[in-house]
Amino acid sequence: MSEPYHSQSIPFLVKNRLSDKVRAHSQLTKREFLKFCGASFCMLSVPHLFGFPETSQAQMIKKGLIKTRLSPFFTSLERGEIQCELCPHRCRVAKGKRGLCKVRENRDGKYYSLVYGNPCAIHPDPIEKKPFFHVLPGTISYSLATVGCNFQCKFCQNWEISQAFPEEIYNKEFPPETVVKEAQEIRAQSIAYTYVEPTVFYEYMIEICHLAKKAGLLNVTHSNGFINPAPLKNLCKVLDAANIDLKGFTENFYRELCGGELGPVLETLKTLKKEKVHLEITTLIIPTKNDEMSVLKEMCLWIKKELGPDTPIHFSRFYPLYKLKTLPPTPVSTLDRARTVALSAGLEYVYIGNVPGHEAENTFCPKCKKMVIQRTGYMVGEIHLRDGKCKACGKPIPGIWT
Repeated sequence: MSEPYHSQSIPFLVKNRLSDKVRAHSQLTKREFLKFCGASFCMLSVPHLFGFPETSQAQMIKKGLIKTRLSPFFTSLERGEIQCELCPHRCRVAKGKRGLCKVRENRDGKYYSLVYGNPCAIHPDPIEKKPFFHVLPGTISYSLATVGCNFQCKFCQNWEISQAFPEEIYNKEFPPETVVKEAQEIRAQSIAYTYVEPTVFYEYMIEICHLAKKAGLLNVTHSNGFINPAPLKNLCKVLDAANIDLKGFTENFYRELCGGELGPVLETLKTLKKEKVHLEITTLIIPTKNDEMSVLKEMCLWIKKELGPDTPIHFSRFYPLYKLKTLPPTPVSTLDRARTVALSAGLEYVYIGNVPGHEAENTFCPKCKKMVIQRTGYMVGEIHLRDGKCKACGKPIPGIWT
């Protein structure tokens, strides 16, 4: 589950500057809104928001492929085939064919990314939307994505772009230097690689990360964690924070609902912890699919043992969409039970998402139980931290606070 990018959740910096015509259509569904705009609303709004000349807008936004980049993560095989080494699928791809992610193609025995510098979604978002609750509260994260994904989740919130081919979506020519420049101009304090699985635009992401580091910006990602060890360790050198979707805790769940595997995701989590990347976890609780409390308890005990009790976890509410439209929304009582299970297992920072106004949006000190960060939705209220510690009792609260 990536964070949603739909029109109903346009952050205030964007929504306040949309034209009246677009504003009037802000309550459309994602599909209706895309049809109305003729492109992703993100792409429509960015040139207007950030001052690109009207003459350049048509040049920079177009449907289909814009730029490619040779991937460093493939092995040449016989008869011109290649094997991708970027994610655990390790796709074997014949000449002229693409991998499962739809955005990497074998061209004459070499493997190319088809989405380098070609985002289809660009947003200034509250960092709480990623969600990160222990990273620079109340700041803006400049967020972007290309099309494509290495999972096929039946509950995907952004399936229109995650399951698309690059030729089907309007994309923007947006080189890494421009991404960093625009992030600085809107005074974002981080750049987020999100909405779809960032692994599929790895070459683009890593170059932005290096430039962002030099510019003093944080690099954060929301990922499914399905990436091979070598590219992950390389990314960790420039990555500050990661929110990983731990979608379930059984291999059967990953196979049937995601088209992936649990094992590599668990290894990713351990690697991020070892490499000292700030880590948060999100689990979308889906009725009848991954809401069994005994399995959730097993998951929480694993997190405590392998990652530490101070690893923040977000239990997020499911709403019916994509291929799981017949299921009901997650009862809030189920989320409350999951939180109780996690706390009783020894996890110290357990949040409930997609339920605005719930008390579990707030951060509490696990020692003195005082509230240290107050939130309502994506809005941050009172913050009772001093130098990353609880003001009341002095306990260090893990995170990136400055």
